[in-house]
Amino acid sequence: MVATLYGWIVAAPAIPNDVGGKYVAAAYIVFVVLLLIYVAIMGMKLARIERGLREVAEIAEQRKEDAAGEETAPTEVKS
Repeated sequence: MVATLYGWIVAAPAIPNDVGGKYVAAAYIVFVVLLLIYVAIMGMKLARIERGLREVAEIAEQRKEDAAGEETAPTEVKS
C-alpha cells in the first residue's frame, strides 16, 4: 500500500504539464529578465562609483604634488 501511495504521489504533478508548463516557463523568463535588469543597474552604479573614486584619487594626487612642490620651492628673501 505504501509503494502504491508513493507511486501515485510521484506520478501526479501538482500542475498538469500542458497547462502549467507555459506558466512556469513564463515565470522563469520574467525572473531572468528581472535578474538581468538588476545586474545592469548594479553595473551602471559600479561604473559611476568607480568614476567618482577616480576623480577623488586625481584630486588627492594633485594636492599631494602641490604640497610637495611648496615644501621644495625656494623661498624668496625680501630686503
